[in-house]
Amino acid sequence: MRVFITGSKGQLGGAFVNRFAGNGWDYAAFDIDTLDLTDADAVMDAAMAYRPGLIINCAAYNLVDKAETEKEKAFAVNAEAPRTLALAARKLEAVLVHYSTDYVFDGAKAAPYTEGDKTNPLNIYGLSKLKGEEYARQADGSLIFRLSWVFGRGNQNFMHKLLEWAKKPGPLKISSDEVSVPTYAGDVVTATLEALKAGLKGTWHLPNTGCCSRYDWARLALKECGIEKEILPARMADFNLAARRPGYSAMSNEALTRELGITIPHWEEAVIKFIKETR
Repeated sequence: MRVFITGSKGQLGGAFVNRFAGNGWDYAAFDIDTLDLTDADAVMDAAMAYRPGLIINCAAYNLVDKAETEKEKAFAVNAEAPRTLALAARKLEAVLVHYSTDYVFDGAKAAPYTEGDKTNPLNIYGLSKLKGEEYARQADGSLIFRLSWVFGRGNQNFMHKLLEWAKKPGPLKISSDEVSVPTYAGDVVTATLEALKAGLKGTWHLPNTGCCSRYDWARLALKECGIEKEILPARMADFNLAARRPGYSAMSNEALTRELGITIPHWEEAVIKFIKETR
């Protein structure tokens, strides 16, 4: 099967490319420098020329705070682009895999969110991703996964930023009232391929297992990296961020693991594995 990958230079897209390259898959990988997803005609032309049986959309506008003032850009990438890819999938009778976010929830539940829970985004980024889900469902048999706090190789994630912050003098202040699930890109790839093998359809939650605060995550990561640094618990409100964020947006992967008969590693295990692989 030919695979058409967007966002191929991001941490999730890169994880797919690495997996496919190592296993002899027939794939075409695109990123902003080779394909502008906001150009619907260019996207359709590229898809029709390659004629994939599987489209994996890893591209996203994920600058949560900037999205508050760049609404059109956020919706162009996170909503309109999935609509174009869904149209291409329908024309090609291909399967579309699309990734969304825990920020489609408002945090009011204070318990792990399941696929049946009501969505209510608090910010423009979350709204744009929720609209993207809606458009992705226009493709027959689409597969949509909601992820949270994704980390992998790259610099657009908390792990990379944390290590950069740790180089500066003085203690670190990390929010302790923001809870979700760190999710390793490599585990997302593995579970996605299992879901495709099983012919799964619909919307599913695909974080790692368990949940934690940003503060807990930071403490574990620096410890495993052998970095001695004072970390102080803080509140999200202390940082004067432009976008509102849910205080609790952890999602349960129970439905997916039960359906596929698999186990998704605990977030702590995933963080430790990633650190060992990259340091």
